[in-house]
Amino acid sequence: MNDPRMEQAWHDPKLANVIYHDWEASTYDDKWSISYDERCIDYARDRYVHVAGDSGWPCGRVLEVGAGTGFFVLNLMQAGLATSAVVTDISPGMVEVAVRNGKELGLDVTGQVADAEALPFDDESFDVVIGHAVLHHIPDVELAIREFLRVLRPGGRFVFCGEPTQRGDVIARRLSRLTWWAASQATQWPGLRDRFGRPAEELTQSSEEAYLEAVVDLHTFDPDALARMALRAGAIDVKTVTEELTASWFGWPVRTLEAAVRPGSLGWGWATFAYRTWQQLAALDERVLARVVPDELFYNVSVTGVRP
Repeated sequence: MNDPRMEQAWHDPKLANVIYHDWEASTYDDKWSISYDERCIDYARDRYVHVAGDSGWPCGRVLEVGAGTGFFVLNLMQAGLATSAVVTDISPGMVEVAVRNGKELGLDVTGQVADAEALPFDDESFDVVIGHAVLHHIPDVELAIREFLRVLRPGGRFVFCGEPTQRGDVIARRLSRLTWWAASQATQWPGLRDRFGRPAEELTQSSEEAYLEAVVDLHTFDPDALARMALRAGAIDVKTVTEELTASWFGWPVRTLEAAVRPGSLGWGWATFAYRTWQQLAALDERVLARVVPDELFYNVSVTGVRP
């Protein structure tokens, strides 16, 4: 990554986020197996509904903060959340891809580069503010939540999903590091190299990417502490839910393995197996284990709140 801004980025998380996500924009959907079909529509809708329900759908004007390539809002729009949306991200590259994805889907989407801590919108501009896996990138989360509330109309709701918990993240990262080491070693063996191995320069780039990712991942969350933060920011009707226990123990090694091998080498059968297994484990987590396992041990936390 030969960017002259890199030395500064190690000490400036906002600049690091711009560089990292601009770099990732063109390959992000492939990296994370993002699509805009029934699989991801169901996933996005289920995450939103689990914490906030679907009352009031379709809603009015929607803002996504830290939209990335548009995964969350575009799939929620297809699920019926809203008919128009504004996507924002601190990364110009991500905004460009998100708007393009929306247009290709025939959706009414506009985009704007924006800092979550100082949103460039008037007070009371939106009915819903959403985000997925973005709060952990924001330096001052409480300030950002105040901004979400400022741009919401009275009675409007924010919904943020897919944030890492403190304890769940520790396990996920350890599993990912172990999987990366094992997969990158195994795919250099004779007989596996030609089919699965990635060129050395690609592995080096992936390692550099992972190093920068550690700079842009600023927070993990305790569910109760996150709820208190939202209340301090001025929200009412605050609620958090957690998801993915065994699903994360399976899912993170799977994603890491997919990143460590040659793209496409695992085939459609692997993708089907991985997704269906994740679904089954996620259902086990939600229907059974969530009743007996402390919420802070699950990997993902979602939070919602309402502007008074």
